[in-house]
Amino acid sequence: MFTGIIENLGEITAIEQENENFHFTIKSNFTPELKIDQSIAHNGVCLTIVKIDGDNYTVTAIKETLEKSNMRFLKVGDKINLERAMKLGERLDGHIVQGHVDQTAKCTNILDENGSWLFTFEYDSSKQNITIEKGSITINGISLTVVNSKKNSFSVAIIPYTYENTNFHTFKIGAVVNLEFDVIGKYVARLLEK
Repeated sequence: MFTGIIENLGEITAIEQENENFHFTIKSNFTPELKIDQSIAHNGVCLTIVKIDGDNYTVTAIKETLEKSNMRFLKVGDKINLERAMKLGERLDGHIVQGHVDQTAKCTNILDENGSWLFTFEYDSSKQNITIEKGSITINGISLTVVNSKKNSFSVAIIPYTYENTNFHTFKIGAVVNLEFDVIGKYVARLLEK
């Protein structure tokens, strides 16, 4: 379980393919505090540490993870949002995030608002995922608030701190991001279907 508050901006230092799996090696400031078998959210994707070497650690993404997330587009040198699992008894500063990416979205507009940015994303609405105005959304593991909610698109307002300390500053129009829709909203939507 995660909160969507990014702890560190890691860097992909190696990618190795083994059959249909990809092993990603990541350099992070908090690697010395990690242990094998620990779960870390990578751009919102919960992956298990399988190897630690100095300030680098390795995780494995299987075929399903690669198909549902933007992990398949990562390259050596790319910056990736990292968050360790939350501790019980800590403040929940973001919202409840499972680390289970529902689908990807594409950035369709970036508006510089003289001190903040408004990013717009489009996603495939046929997967029955929805956003609501002022509801929560997780983009690349970042807990954010939805504005301009529409059937297959929404926007988020990004403050300078988030822009500088996550990989939002690397986004261009056409960038593919991971989405995890609000878990409570997903359960409500499923109940209403029945």
